[in-house]
Amino acid sequence: MQGSCLCGAVSFVLAGSLPPIYQCHCSLCRQVSGSSSNSALIIERENFTWFSGEQHIKSYMTQTGFKSDFCVECGSPVPNLSADETRYWVPAGLLSEPVNSEVMAHVYVDSRANWDKGLLTDSIAKFAKMPSDEEWSTLCKHFHSHKNKTK
Repeated sequence: MQGSCLCGAVSFVLAGSLPPIYQCHCSLCRQVSGSSSNSALIIERENFTWFSGEQHIKSYMTQTGFKSDFCVECGSPVPNLSADETRYWVPAGLLSEPVNSEVMAHVYVDSRANWDKGLLTDSIAKFAKMPSDEEWSTLCKHFHSHKNKTK
């Protein structure tokens, strides 16, 4: 699975099956995306490879530690390595091929924009903050068993 920023200067490749997507509704993700949420996947480091353009990436970090990496050419958010350096956060919108995944969770729903009413009507799991590793693991297992049943 390949992905790139808007101008194509930064590109990457994902290996293995894709995990479920989550949508973060926190105020920081809304500011980074310019939308009601930020859709992303968490990829294990060994399943992520930069293809081109790492020299085009700049980082911004808030005082609280929130990190945003972006392409200096087009401004697109780009993947960034987790603080413990074991996983990559990958914006789902950067993937350039049809995605065999789906949104399985809304996170930071208590922080959602007051105008974001659609969130209240879907049946996707909702969390007040980021799910624990155990909660996320349970969602992933459910996602993969559901995918295998529909094949």
